[in-house]
Amino acid sequence: MAKKRQKSNKQEKESAWQERVVQIRRVSKVVKGGKKLSFRAIVVVGNEKGQVGVGVGKASDVIGAVRKGVVDGKKQLIDVPLTKSNSVTHIANGIAGGAKVIIRPASPGTGVIAGGAVRTVLELAGVKNILAKQLGSNNPLNNARAAINALEALRTFSEVARERGISLEQLYA
Repeated sequence: MAKKRQKSNKQEKESAWQERVVQIRRVSKVVKGGKKLSFRAIVVVGNEKGQVGVGVGKASDVIGAVRKGVVDGKKQLIDVPLTKSNSVTHIANGIAGGAKVIIRPASPGTGVIAGGAVRTVLELAGVKNILAKQLGSNNPLNNARAAINALEALRTFSEVARERGISLEQLYA
């Protein structure tokens, strides 16, 4: 009975992670005998409780590429500080390659106003109210990485107070 309970707990932990495929692209490598085809999958992994990661997987079949992307995404996980209204604490910018992403907190009831890969990253991070804008590139991989970069730059109020050496109450005064 105890083994069965452990197994169900493990399944619950595994099912807590959601994975969404952002892009699947057929890529080729030119070798002596011709072109060798393979697939590249960009996958976003998150638990909707403040953890999210972007992974890339390459394999000769789509399913293998997605599986590798999920494993890579779980290695790249970051923690996102969320407010009580499931938003971010302050405005943040992220850059990856030619892509720039701006994220801004929004009032409760706004929803996720973002496009493409940035929307997927924010939803799987557990953010419910946010405004985001992609600038520059429209490459889904760079935009997803720029969104992760912006989320990494976020700090909580308690972290800021600790860095300044003041109490949390003094921060608001």
